[in-house]
Amino acid sequence: MEKTKYMNRLLLACAAVIMTLMFACEQEDTMPAPLITSIRNYEAAPNDTLITEMVAEQWVVIHGKNLSQVGQVTFGGIRASINQTLLTDENIVVQIPSVPFQSVPLDELNKVTVVSAGGSYTYPIDFAIDPPVITRVSYELPGEGDPVFIYGSNFFYVEEVTFAGATISEYELSDDGTSIGFMAPALDQSGPVTVKTGTGAYTTSFNVNDTTTGMLCNFDDVNTFDWGAGISNNSTTFPGNRGNYAILSNEGLSADNSSWWEGGRSINTKGVQWVPEDKLDDPVGDYAFKFEINVPGQWNGTSIFILKDFNFDYVARYEPWKLGDDQAAPFTTNGNWVTVTIPFSQFRNKPDGGKDGTGESAESLKALLGDSGNGGINIFTINDSSEPAAAMNFAIDNIRVVRR
Repeated sequence: MEKTKYMNRLLLACAAVIMTLMFACEQEDTMPAPLITSIRNYEAAPNDTLITEMVAEQWVVIHGKNLSQVGQVTFGGIRASINQTLLTDENIVVQIPSVPFQSVPLDELNKVTVVSAGGSYTYPIDFAIDPPVITRVSYELPGEGDPVFIYGSNFFYVEEVTFAGATISEYELSDDGTSIGFMAPALDQSGPVTVKTGTGAYTTSFNVNDTTTGMLCNFDDVNTFDWGAGISNNSTTFPGNRGNYAILSNEGLSADNSSWWEGGRSINTKGVQWVPEDKLDDPVGDYAFKFEINVPGQWNGTSIFILKDFNFDYVARYEPWKLGDDQAAPFTTNGNWVTVTIPFSQFRNKPDGGKDGTGESAESLKALLGDSGNGGINIFTINDSSEPAAAMNFAIDNIRVVRR
């Protein structure tokens, strides 16, 4: 009898456990899925507006239902950190993470997804990615097979790249969207550079593979060279050249050495028309001084000064070995030709107690170039520091002024 009672109690206990487990499973099966109804900026009113585009590191409030059990929130597939104290059944306060756009497919990017034990919900909303911008091209006059880099911003989800009218089918993108690298194809015409992405397109105002527009001295058929540097067309020392080029070199300069007239230290041309006379009322910022340079070894300490008609009123300094904050490191192009672009706004005067080319920019083209816009080009190598400068040897070609 006692045994029977014991068995009955055991059966009842087991039944209770089974019922409890079944109830728990039923609760889990019937837990409602989360829902997103809107996303707002996490600010006090009136700045708590609905957002229509997501921006990395922005704090937002996800509004909806059944959010208290959400264990995962992703933006463009990238998981965000959840602070449980900022989570209720109707709101989740969360910071949008940075998204590595180059590694996230475009069809997965513009989504916010919440996941809980009851299911998941995806809310469509665009990430804010500005259209692409091109700031410069590493080499504007390349030969076939020469390395070229397009620099700028927002090179994400690139759909098309064209260079002087040629479609570039193979290229490498930087993770941060600031460069596109490729090998130049054979080119038979000049034209702009265009980058088209999923958010827009940008076309340069200047042409590449253009050996005529604004050309002032190429040391060949547009040769207004007068004196100074040595001239060569040797393709062994400076491979990839287009005909003749100028060589600037020295065996090292002592401190405060500004004797630019010494052999091999300057380029001085005859008079040339920097800017057409009828364009001298244009803004200074519309124009840039350009040339190609090839530095096979290391360059450190010697500055290039660019001026007009031996006049130091306005000087542009080219010092690629300077890294800022009084830091410096040897500069080289590893034997490749690259394009140097110096906006006219970088032609500066000499401040009181300062150095040439470190003061204020010219207020107008006429202030910089005179009433005619015509005059000689001077490119000097100078060491105006208190320390000796190492030996240097590099080539310059295709001096020109073009609209930016």
